[in-house]
Amino acid sequence: MKPGIHPEYREVVFIDTSNDFKFITRSTVQTKEKITFEGKEYPVYKLETSSESHPFYTGAQTRIVETGRVEKFRQKFAQKTEQVNAAAAQATAAKARRK
Repeated sequence: MKPGIHPEYREVVFIDTSNDFKFITRSTVQTKEKITFEGKEYPVYKLETSSESHPFYTGAQTRIVETGRVEKFRQKFAQKTEQVNAAAAQATAAKARRK
């Protein structure tokens, strides 16, 4: 590696501002703030969402989306189902009359 051209790779504390969740990982992100976490001083980077608060990871989003999809499907095909059932009943009645 060429010296002096790569960013510093160090441990950084990431803070999820929506629920105050903190975790340490290594990163090259440039920060100006520092925080003392678990007895040691680290650079800090603030996030709006993380895996602790994002609906995809918490499962909240999928339940809402699934419910909406089922209702949308039922509304879309309710009329078709009624037409198909009526046609089937007519066909069965016509078949019974022929015998």
